[in-house]
Amino acid sequence: MLPWRRALRAFAAALLVTGAATLTPTATASAASATATATAAETTTSRGWNDYSCKPSAAHPRPVVLVHGTFGNSVDNWLVLAPYLVRRGYCVYSLDYGQLKDVPFFHGLGPIDKSAEQLDAFVDKVLAATDAKEADLVGHSQGGMMPRHYLKFLGGADKVNALIGLAPDNHGTTLLGLTKLLPYFPGIEHLLTTKTPSLADQVAGSPFLTRLNAGGDTVPGVRYTVIATKYDQVVTPYRSQFLDGPDVRNVTVQDLCGIDASEHVAVGVADRVAHHEVANALDPEHATPTTCLS
Repeated sequence: MLPWRRALRAFAAALLVTGAATLTPTATASAASATATATAAETTTSRGWNDYSCKPSAAHPRPVVLVHGTFGNSVDNWLVLAPYLVRRGYCVYSLDYGQLKDVPFFHGLGPIDKSAEQLDAFVDKVLAATDAKEADLVGHSQGGMMPRHYLKFLGGADKVNALIGLAPDNHGTTLLGLTKLLPYFPGIEHLLTTKTPSLADQVAGSPFLTRLNAGGDTVPGVRYTVIATKYDQVVTPYRSQFLDGPDVRNVTVQDLCGIDASEHVAVGVADRVAHHEVANALDPEHATPTTCLS
């Protein structure tokens, strides 16, 4: 294994192992969840995102909503990308969704249609706070796919300008593929089952995905960008992440930087090439070439 991959796994474990240790006792889990929520609010605001006093500028008139992946949360998924976008002048927000009772820290586990309803409410909250007409959405893994339900079935297309997916499982994956997340999220073994609602929904051919993709991948009025890595070990084959339709741009990071070795987690959490492509997708009129040094 490459040294940077060991470091990334250690980083994810350090962020999340505390949560794994508290998954069983109900009272402890509830207290941990409340503490985590308060800590997340303090952490994100101090780093410049989830600041509800932020007003979008003329250069960047739409707030950016970040949507974490399965087993992720509103902080850990975005410790690199959120500050990166804030430094570029964006008002940036992130939410927790798909919570299961008595499971703190690890989110994105509930039924995906219900998670989309949480996203709907959160986007409304952000638009009200920023006085913006539309938002841009950036999601990782499930977080790049789930918003498509919001756009297609919950009226989100009227409130969203662009959806940018980092390694999204737009056409599903397998339970075996999802087990590849184990090294990054210690303590989740008992959740890796089709009895966990969002995992069942993400299996290729599930009723949820069949309905989502029926009649086409996209809806009018929204720009779509998919950023994938050919080394994705969770959503395979990686080209299944790509969308078909108008106003779609599908990107493979290795086409921009041949030595990029990011896999499923890294491409969303820490990849400079992918993050530069996110910036380009948010502001295509001022896009700059993406290279290994971006």
